[in-house]
Amino acid sequence: MKRIIFTILILIVFKGVNAQYNKDNPKAYGDRAFHNKDYYEAAFYYKKAADGLSLTLLQAIPYQAGEKTSKKIGKKQDRAYVSFQLAESYRLYENYQEAQGWYSKVLNENYETQYPLARLWYGVCLRANQNFDDAIKQLEQFNANFKGESKFKDIAEKEIKNCKFAKEQYKYPQLIDVVKLKEPFFSDGSDYALIQRNGDSYFTSSRFVKNDKTHLNRVYTVTKGGVPTVINFKNDKIDASKVDLEYGTPSLNETGKRLYFTRWYKDGSKAVHAIYFSELNGNEWSTPQKMNSNVNADGFNSIQPFLTADGTRMFFSSSKPGGQGGDDIWVSNIGSNGDAINSTNLGSTINTAFDEEAPYYDSSTRKLIYSSKGFVGLGGFDFFESYSKLEKWSEPKNMGYPMNSAKDDLYYLPNKDNPNKFYISSDRESDCCLNLFEAADKRHILSGIVIDCDNRTPLAGAKVSFIDSLSNDTIKQVVVGKNARYAFDVTTRRPYTLRLEKAGYFAKNVPVPASGRMSKDTLYNPDICLQAFTIDKPIVIKNVLYDFNKSTLRPESKLVLDTLITVLKDNPKIKVELASHTDWIGSDKYNDKLSQARAQSCVTYIISKGIAQDRIYAKGYGKRVPIAPNALPNGKDNPAGRQLNRRTEFKVTKIE
Repeated sequence: MKRIIFTILILIVFKGVNAQYNKDNPKAYGDRAFHNKDYYEAAFYYKKAADGLSLTLLQAIPYQAGEKTSKKIGKKQDRAYVSFQLAESYRLYENYQEAQGWYSKVLNENYETQYPLARLWYGVCLRANQNFDDAIKQLEQFNANFKGESKFKDIAEKEIKNCKFAKEQYKYPQLIDVVKLKEPFFSDGSDYALIQRNGDSYFTSSRFVKNDKTHLNRVYTVTKGGVPTVINFKNDKIDASKVDLEYGTPSLNETGKRLYFTRWYKDGSKAVHAIYFSELNGNEWSTPQKMNSNVNADGFNSIQPFLTADGTRMFFSSSKPGGQGGDDIWVSNIGSNGDAINSTNLGSTINTAFDEEAPYYDSSTRKLIYSSKGFVGLGGFDFFESYSKLEKWSEPKNMGYPMNSAKDDLYYLPNKDNPNKFYISSDRESDCCLNLFEAADKRHILSGIVIDCDNRTPLAGAKVSFIDSLSNDTIKQVVVGKNARYAFDVTTRRPYTLRLEKAGYFAKNVPVPASGRMSKDTLYNPDICLQAFTIDKPIVIKNVLYDFNKSTLRPESKLVLDTLITVLKDNPKIKVELASHTDWIGSDKYNDKLSQARAQSCVTYIISKGIAQDRIYAKGYGKRVPIAPNALPNGKDNPAGRQLNRRTEFKVTKIE
């Protein structure tokens, strides 16, 4: 379970202890704390050892960043050991910023031979601190030189993939805004695993409790505008030889009268976790009842219960036998007495050899959202989603940045009052602790209509493709019905393109807009028209202008021809003829020569913009193909007709 042990009250009264724990040897105290997996305390002692301070100088205060001393430990091997152990301690309680500096010290002072994993963990810290390019460099160097167990090379390779994935995610994030919650959901401790019921909130917090003078995890409840109150359970005790009990990750049944939660304590260096439930009798919660062996297997941890809306199933995380390795996601059917009837591992599609935690399941959509360290992601625990169908799960999909971060992200909860908001827990803004965040989901539907350019009516049967503009992958494709309306989900800030196609029409590629007329969760795109064409039937290109008696294109004419270039690029299989026509003034020879030169000017410009030469050719028709009378019926000049005859056209001659 992601939880942090806070400030350790350090008492310096060790009379009669063994020599290795004397008051002048903080390194030994660091070793003892490290062995007990109290990494915060271990970092405290190792830092004092690194600074060369004696324990006799210490008071009951934690290490403060920036402390310095002129005293230094003298032996090179001691400096190497303490530097590495200090880096390890910081990393293992996920203070990657401090860990990075101490791993760097190990490497810069040429201790890598003694501590060959230093470069691997240095790369991991760089990734966690979002220095992705430097992380890749260090991890690749580690893999090139490391001669030890292959599992560490596997870790490095996975972290390289994480870095590359993260770089892309940070460049083109999901359309989600994430903001840390304020009081009463923010404290000096960890705050996480929020649930809501009937206007009340329940969450876990290790905020400082004055009466107990502790930072122990407890389940709190708070009504909107109120003050968080600890939930106490009747007669819940433990052997006095054990440290204090802690509680967290609440989940209520459908009546709100039964509360499931994780209950844990430290037994030496081992943390013992199990899932319990308690009944609400009046205003008092009953003595917690430990769930049976279907959930809690002896010698293994079970944590983070999530009860479905109807109270019939419970998803949870457990390290018990029968899984894929580490903590796995399991599900149990729940009997009327509140206990588990069975348990089933969700299998290798959902679970990995690493840890999977904090499940949330929506029975109406059959969607599972949970956190995993086993798949490619941004680092730490990432959110993944999967759907169940006929007892099979879809491949889990990483939910991207900023829902995920380079650190730990867990405990998804939708806001039932606002479908576009949800809550998560993350330590992305902390060196130690999970905080509660509210996320605003700005992912939306892009919708629009395809019409015929000539008659402006809906164009049924058009094929519309939603394409990732960076990878050119088609994400989704539809053939529109009678109303010619399409709709696609837009989830990220990546650039997208719509490609519209129909036989007998020019295909068109249109960038997806980032903004526009929005109604609820739908962005309405302006109507997009497709132009019909017939092979060998000319289409006039309006406003291609030249100076008198010249074939040089005017700048405004190039802008007009750019539309034809777009058509040619959007329709790579067509070949066209570009034709120029004149009116009847002048000789045939003069008009043929002028029209050919003008047509060639157009073709030369179009080829210069990347259109293959074999796809377009120039043809000057002179005055031989008029489309309007050059003269009026009485024989007088017809300027309007001559203007129509002075035109530029193109026609499709072939579709490959």
